[in-house]
Amino acid sequence: MTDAKPYRARLAVQLYTLRNLELPLEEVLKEVAAAGYAGVETVGTQGADAETLRRALEASGLVVASSHVALAELERDLKGVLAFQKAVGNDTVVVPYVGPGERAEDAGAWRAFGARLGALGERCRDKGVTLLYHNHDFEMALLDGKTALEHLLDGAPEGTLGIELDLAWVVRGGRDPLQLLETFSGKLTRVHVKDVAPAGENEDEDGWADVGYGTLDWQSLLSAAEAAGAAWFVVEHDAPKDPLGSIRRSAAYLKGRW
Repeated sequence: MTDAKPYRARLAVQLYTLRNLELPLEEVLKEVAAAGYAGVETVGTQGADAETLRRALEASGLVVASSHVALAELERDLKGVLAFQKAVGNDTVVVPYVGPGERAEDAGAWRAFGARLGALGERCRDKGVTLLYHNHDFEMALLDGKTALEHLLDGAPEGTLGIELDLAWVVRGGRDPLQLLETFSGKLTRVHVKDVAPAGENEDEDGWADVGYGTLDWQSLLSAAEAAGAAWFVVEHDAPKDPLGSIRRSAAYLKGRW
Protein backbone atom coordinates (compact mmCIF):
# COMPACT_ATOMS: atom_id res chain seq x y z
CA MET A 1 0.00 0.00 0.00
CA THR A 2 1.34 3.45 -0.91
CA ASP A 3 0.88 6.88 0.62
CA ALA A 4 -0.95 7.99 -2.52
CA LYS A 5 -3.95 5.67 -2.30
CA PRO A 6 -7.14 7.11 -3.82
CA TYR A 7 -9.42 5.46 -1.26
CA ARG A 8 -9.73 6.07 2.45
CA ALA A 9 -12.13 3.17 2.99
CA ARG A 10 -10.66 0.15 4.78
CA LEU A 11 -10.93 -3.51 3.79
CA ALA A 12 -12.80 -6.11 5.83
CA VAL A 13 -13.90 -9.71 5.21
CA GLN A 14 -17.40 -10.95 5.92
CA LEU A 15 -16.59 -14.09 7.90
CA TYR A 16 -19.51 -15.97 6.31
CA THR A 17 -17.05 -16.42 3.42
CA LEU A 18 -14.82 -18.54 5.68
CA ARG A 19 -17.55 -20.47 7.52
CA ASN A 20 -16.45 -23.88 6.18
CA LEU A 21 -12.82 -23.65 7.26
CA GLU A 22 -11.89 -26.26 9.84
CA LEU A 23 -9.65 -23.92 11.79
CA PRO A 24 -9.88 -22.38 15.27
CA LEU A 25 -11.25 -18.84 15.32
CA GLU A 26 -7.87 -17.33 16.18
CA GLU A 27 -6.26 -19.05 13.20
CA VAL A 28 -9.01 -17.87 10.86
CA LEU A 29 -8.48 -14.28 11.97
CA LYS A 30 -4.71 -14.57 11.53
CA GLU A 31 -5.28 -15.75 7.96
CA VAL A 32 -7.52 -12.74 7.31
CA ALA A 33 -4.87 -10.37 8.63
CA ALA A 34 -2.15 -12.09 6.61
CA ALA A 35 -4.22 -11.57 3.47
CA GLY A 36 -4.04 -7.82 4.08
CA TYR A 37 -7.38 -6.95 5.65
CA ALA A 38 -7.83 -4.45 8.48
CA GLY A 39 -11.08 -5.86 9.85
CA VAL A 40 -13.83 -8.44 9.79
CA GLU A 41 -17.57 -8.37 9.62
CA THR A 42 -18.75 -11.01 12.04
CA VAL A 43 -21.79 -13.27 11.94
CA GLY A 44 -23.26 -12.68 15.37
CA THR A 45 -20.86 -13.87 18.07
CA GLN A 46 -18.89 -16.26 15.81
CA GLY A 47 -19.76 -18.94 18.36
CA ALA A 48 -17.50 -17.34 20.97
CA ASP A 49 -17.94 -15.30 24.12
CA ALA A 50 -16.96 -11.66 23.95
CA GLU A 51 -13.65 -12.07 25.79
CA THR A 52 -12.52 -14.94 23.54
CA LEU A 53 -13.39 -12.99 20.39
CA ARG A 54 -11.77 -9.82 21.69
CA ARG A 55 -8.53 -11.64 22.46
CA ALA A 56 -8.50 -13.36 19.07
CA LEU A 57 -8.98 -10.00 17.37
CA GLU A 58 -6.17 -8.44 19.36
CA ALA A 59 -3.85 -11.33 18.55
CA SER A 60 -4.46 -10.86 14.83
CA GLY A 61 -4.43 -7.05 14.84
CA LEU A 62 -7.94 -6.91 13.38
CA VAL A 63 -11.01 -4.91 14.40
CA VAL A 64 -14.72 -5.59 13.97
CA ALA A 65 -15.97 -3.36 11.17
CA SER A 66 -19.59 -4.45 11.73
CA SER A 67 -21.64 -7.49 12.66
CA HIS A 68 -24.55 -9.30 11.01
CA VAL A 69 -27.16 -10.12 13.64
CA ALA A 70 -30.51 -11.74 12.89
CA LEU A 71 -33.53 -9.48 13.33
CA ALA A 72 -35.18 -11.98 15.66
CA GLU A 73 -32.13 -11.86 17.94
CA LEU A 74 -32.04 -8.06 17.91
CA GLU A 75 -35.70 -7.87 18.86
CA ARG A 76 -35.44 -10.62 21.46
CA ASP A 77 -32.35 -9.40 23.30
CA LEU A 78 -31.13 -6.04 22.03
CA LYS A 79 -29.49 -5.21 25.34
CA GLY A 80 -27.45 -8.42 25.28
CA VAL A 81 -26.51 -8.02 21.59
CA LEU A 82 -25.29 -4.46 22.08
CA ALA A 83 -23.37 -5.37 25.23
CA PHE A 84 -21.54 -8.12 23.32
CA GLN A 85 -20.78 -5.90 20.33
CA LYS A 86 -19.48 -3.05 22.45
CA ALA A 87 -17.30 -5.49 24.40
CA VAL A 88 -15.54 -6.46 21.15
CA GLY A 89 -15.22 -2.86 20.01
CA ASN A 90 -17.98 -2.81 17.40
CA ASP A 91 -20.38 0.10 16.87
CA THR A 92 -22.27 -1.05 13.74
CA VAL A 93 -24.88 -3.83 13.61
CA VAL A 94 -26.49 -5.06 10.40
CA VAL A 95 -29.81 -6.83 9.79
CA PRO A 96 -28.53 -9.36 7.22
CA TYR A 97 -31.58 -11.05 5.73
CA VAL A 98 -35.33 -11.35 5.83
CA GLY A 99 -36.78 -14.78 5.10
CA PRO A 100 -39.51 -15.37 2.50
CA GLY A 101 -42.29 -15.49 5.06
CA GLU A 102 -41.28 -12.15 6.57
CA ARG A 103 -40.92 -10.08 3.41
CA ALA A 104 -43.27 -7.23 2.62
CA GLU A 105 -45.29 -7.47 -0.58
CA ASP A 106 -46.10 -3.86 -1.42
CA ALA A 107 -44.64 -0.39 -0.99
CA GLY A 108 -46.68 0.42 2.11
CA ALA A 109 -45.68 -2.79 3.83
CA TRP A 110 -42.00 -2.13 3.07
CA ARG A 111 -42.31 1.35 4.59
CA ALA A 112 -43.98 -0.17 7.64
CA PHE A 113 -41.10 -2.62 7.92
CA GLY A 114 -38.72 0.34 7.68
CA ALA A 115 -40.55 2.00 10.56
CA ARG A 116 -40.14 -1.19 12.61
CA LEU A 117 -36.42 -1.25 11.91
CA GLY A 118 -36.18 2.48 12.57
CA ALA A 119 -37.62 2.02 16.05
CA LEU A 120 -34.96 -0.61 16.68
CA GLY A 121 -32.32 1.67 15.18
CA GLU A 122 -33.32 4.48 17.51
CA ARG A 123 -32.71 2.23 20.51
CA CYS A 124 -29.32 1.26 19.02
CA ARG A 125 -28.43 4.91 18.42
CA ASP A 126 -29.22 5.74 22.02
CA LYS A 127 -26.50 3.23 22.98
CA GLY A 128 -23.96 4.58 20.48
CA VAL A 129 -24.52 1.88 17.87
CA THR A 130 -25.58 2.33 14.23
CA LEU A 131 -28.14 -0.04 12.67
CA LEU A 132 -27.89 -0.92 8.97
CA TYR A 133 -29.91 -3.14 6.64
CA HIS A 134 -28.18 -5.45 4.13
CA ASN A 135 -29.93 -6.20 0.84
CA HIS A 136 -30.18 -9.21 -1.41
CA ASP A 137 -31.87 -9.32 -4.82
CA PHE A 138 -35.51 -9.37 -3.73
CA GLU A 139 -35.36 -5.81 -2.37
CA MET A 140 -34.63 -4.67 -5.94
CA ALA A 141 -38.26 -5.24 -6.94
CA LEU A 142 -39.84 -2.04 -8.28
CA LEU A 143 -42.95 -0.93 -6.38
CA ASP A 144 -44.65 2.35 -7.27
CA GLY A 145 -41.56 3.49 -9.15
CA LYS A 146 -39.01 2.75 -6.41
CA THR A 147 -37.13 -0.30 -5.24
CA ALA A 148 -38.42 -2.05 -2.13
CA LEU A 149 -35.14 -1.07 -0.46
CA GLU A 150 -35.87 2.62 -1.02
CA HIS A 151 -39.36 2.22 0.43
CA LEU A 152 -37.85 0.47 3.46
CA LEU A 153 -35.49 3.36 4.13
CA ASP A 154 -38.26 5.90 3.50
CA GLY A 155 -40.25 4.31 6.30
CA ALA A 156 -37.53 4.76 8.93
CA PRO A 157 -37.30 8.08 10.78
CA GLU A 158 -34.30 10.16 9.74
CA GLY A 159 -31.07 9.07 11.38
CA THR A 160 -32.33 5.72 12.68
CA LEU A 161 -31.41 3.31 9.87
CA GLY A 162 -28.73 3.06 7.22
CA ILE A 163 -28.00 0.72 4.32
CA GLU A 164 -25.19 -1.77 3.76
CA LEU A 165 -25.45 -2.00 -0.01
CA ASP A 166 -24.45 -5.36 -1.49
CA LEU A 167 -23.42 -4.34 -4.99
CA ALA A 168 -23.44 -7.83 -6.51
CA TRP A 169 -26.94 -8.57 -5.23
CA VAL A 170 -28.06 -5.25 -6.70
CA VAL A 171 -26.79 -6.42 -10.08
CA ARG A 172 -28.46 -9.81 -9.68
CA GLY A 173 -31.66 -7.99 -8.86
CA GLY A 174 -31.50 -6.15 -12.18
CA ARG A 175 -30.66 -2.68 -10.88
CA ASP A 176 -27.79 -0.26 -11.42
CA PRO A 177 -25.45 -0.21 -8.39
CA LEU A 178 -24.05 3.22 -9.33
CA GLN A 179 -27.54 4.66 -9.30
CA LEU A 180 -28.36 3.15 -5.91
CA LEU A 181 -25.06 4.29 -4.42
CA GLU A 182 -26.08 7.81 -5.40
CA THR A 183 -29.60 7.29 -4.08
CA PHE A 184 -28.33 6.15 -0.67
CA SER A 185 -25.44 8.62 -0.46
CA GLY A 186 -24.99 9.66 3.15
CA LYS A 187 -27.05 6.67 4.32
CA LEU A 188 -24.35 4.00 4.08
CA THR A 189 -21.04 3.43 5.80
CA ARG A 190 -20.49 -0.18 4.71
CA VAL A 191 -20.59 -1.64 1.19
CA HIS A 192 -20.43 -5.35 0.37
CA VAL A 193 -17.84 -5.93 -2.33
CA LYS A 194 -18.21 -9.18 -4.26
CA ASP A 195 -18.35 -10.09 -7.91
CA VAL A 196 -20.63 -11.86 -10.37
CA ALA A 197 -19.08 -14.32 -12.79
CA PRO A 198 -19.85 -14.09 -16.52
CA ALA A 199 -22.94 -16.04 -17.55
CA GLY A 200 -22.34 -19.77 -17.46
CA GLU A 201 -19.11 -19.55 -15.44
CA ASN A 202 -18.39 -20.54 -11.82
CA GLU A 203 -21.63 -22.49 -11.59
CA ASP A 204 -20.09 -24.60 -8.83
CA GLU A 205 -19.74 -21.35 -6.84
CA ASP A 206 -23.35 -20.25 -7.47
CA GLY A 207 -22.13 -17.90 -10.17
CA TRP A 208 -20.08 -15.69 -7.83
CA ALA A 209 -16.47 -14.65 -8.48
CA ASP A 210 -13.56 -13.28 -6.53
CA VAL A 211 -13.51 -9.48 -6.59
CA GLY A 212 -11.97 -8.26 -9.83
CA TYR A 213 -12.50 -11.57 -11.62
CA GLY A 214 -16.13 -11.06 -12.56
CA THR A 215 -18.28 -8.57 -14.42
CA LEU A 216 -18.64 -5.60 -12.05
CA ASP A 217 -16.93 -2.31 -12.94
CA TRP A 218 -14.86 -1.77 -9.79
CA GLN A 219 -13.04 1.31 -11.04
CA SER A 220 -16.35 3.17 -11.06
CA LEU A 221 -17.97 1.39 -8.12
CA LEU A 222 -15.22 1.86 -5.54
CA SER A 223 -15.00 5.59 -6.14
CA ALA A 224 -18.79 5.95 -6.06
CA ALA A 225 -19.07 3.84 -2.90
CA GLU A 226 -16.59 5.98 -1.03
CA ALA A 227 -18.20 9.18 -2.31
CA ALA A 228 -21.51 7.85 -0.96
CA GLY A 229 -19.99 7.46 2.51
CA ALA A 230 -18.54 3.94 2.67
CA ALA A 231 -15.86 3.76 5.36
CA TRP A 232 -15.43 -0.01 4.90
CA PHE A 233 -15.40 -2.18 1.78
CA VAL A 234 -16.53 -5.60 3.05
CA VAL A 235 -15.36 -8.45 0.83
CA GLU A 236 -17.63 -11.48 0.56
CA HIS A 237 -17.97 -14.62 -1.54
CA ASP A 238 -21.06 -16.66 -0.75
CA ALA A 239 -19.84 -20.04 -2.02
CA PRO A 240 -16.06 -20.15 -2.58
CA LYS A 241 -14.40 -23.46 -3.43
CA ASP A 242 -11.18 -22.15 -1.89
CA PRO A 243 -12.17 -19.66 0.84
CA LEU A 244 -8.66 -18.51 1.77
CA GLY A 245 -7.58 -18.31 -1.85
CA SER A 246 -10.68 -16.25 -2.59
CA ILE A 247 -10.09 -13.61 0.08
CA ARG A 248 -6.41 -13.41 -0.89
CA ARG A 249 -7.18 -12.85 -4.57
CA SER A 250 -9.86 -10.29 -3.77
CA ALA A 251 -7.53 -8.39 -1.42
CA ALA A 252 -4.70 -8.41 -3.95
CA TYR A 253 -7.01 -7.03 -6.63
CA LEU A 254 -8.45 -4.32 -4.40
CA LYS A 255 -5.10 -3.28 -3.01
CA GLY A 256 -3.98 -2.78 -6.59
CA ARG A 257 -6.54 0.03 -6.66
CA TRP A 258 -4.97 1.79 -3.63
